[in-house]
Amino acid sequence: MNVSIIGKALLEHLQIVFTGIAAGCLVGIPTGSLLRGHKKVAKIVFVIVDIIQTVPTLAMFTFVMLIFGLNNSTVIFSIFLYSLFPIVRNTYVGIMGVDQGAIRAGRGLGMTKMQIYFQVELPLAFPVILSGIRLALVSALGIATTGVLIGASGLGMPIWRGIQTRNMSMMLSGAIPVSLLAVLFDVLLSTLEKRLSR
Repeated sequence: MNVSIIGKALLEHLQIVFTGIAAGCLVGIPTGSLLRGHKKVAKIVFVIVDIIQTVPTLAMFTFVMLIFGLNNSTVIFSIFLYSLFPIVRNTYVGIMGVDQGAIRAGRGLGMTKMQIYFQVELPLAFPVILSGIRLALVSALGIATTGVLIGASGLGMPIWRGIQTRNMSMMLSGAIPVSLLAVLFDVLLSTLEKRLSR
């Protein structure tokens, strides 16, 4: 398959994935942070994101495309929904795991609640939050691939065309980049997570 076509599909794939994950971070991190100190509300939110996580991908596409139609927006919104589970949960766990001594030290220095959150809690919790983002990102790469079934672009297109025409090289031209991206992002974010934890 033409290299330029694969390159275009790769960029479209990354755009879909990163847009969905960015939306997940914008909603998931504040949500997970606000759940601190509200255990009853946290349980309800976790039940909701757990239910979302268990919905099969094609079923999720079916529900979402009733709103957005057959296009990339359906895949992006689905990735956003799926990303909430690891991001919200890991943010909550990370914030709850911050050493109370560090928080008390911040208060002793006269820091406001917002300053303590952004300068103490969030940085200390970030390695755990990053772990959730990594899980969401790797999962999103696969979800975006199946988006071709509802008219989305990306690396799923050459895979699907290859299956239809029984063209192995075309299938691999989409499957190999997706697999390499998943491994690459997993390794990079795992390495960054370990360094930040130190």
